[in-house]
Amino acid sequence: MEAKTAAKRTSQKSVIREYAEAAAIAVMLALFIRTFVVQAFKIPSGSMEPTLLVGDHILVNKFIYGIKLPWIRKTLIPIKDPARDDVIVFIYPVDRSKDFIKRVIGLPGDRIEIRGRQIFINGSLYNDRHGYYSGPDPGSGMTYARARFGPVKVPKDHLFVMGDNRNHSYDSRFWGFVPMGFVKGKAFIIYWSWPHWRRFMKTVS
Repeated sequence: MEAKTAAKRTSQKSVIREYAEAAAIAVMLALFIRTFVVQAFKIPSGSMEPTLLVGDHILVNKFIYGIKLPWIRKTLIPIKDPARDDVIVFIYPVDRSKDFIKRVIGLPGDRIEIRGRQIFINGSLYNDRHGYYSGPDPGSGMTYARARFGPVKVPKDHLFVMGDNRNHSYDSRFWGFVPMGFVKGKAFIIYWSWPHWRRFMKTVS
């Protein structure tokens, strides 16, 4: 009888240990994926409207720009750099406790100038397919930084970013450039949009 009881206790401990090991592996795998592969974010403001709405839940590909050590923001395995028109999530340079999401407009070495609703890159008019202008026209009561900006040159290893909702976006026109090391990843899909449920599983473009 005592032998059977001891065997039963050993079996119970073995099952508990198996569950604990499985849970630990699952947690470690989830942390690895969140740190290096993909992470979910929620859109807090309207700066990217109409592409991204307040409350949209998106997935961000953190692997596409290379494998980085998250604490020192050092790239271990480079894959590719952000491209113009990519929608990226990055550490806000003014307050590193916050993450921002904007669209890449200027790349390292680009000369950026804004005149009203027109953006010029290296002297050529940029095909601004994603720009949305709500409210008054540029120059009619808008701040100088929004109505006319530049020209400025994007420094090496930095990006110039803007929100798609051009008149209501706090972006590089106000606080400067984004260091490459601050880029967390590229937004690639809206997996849930509440209450805008019809945008479910829409790609970010």
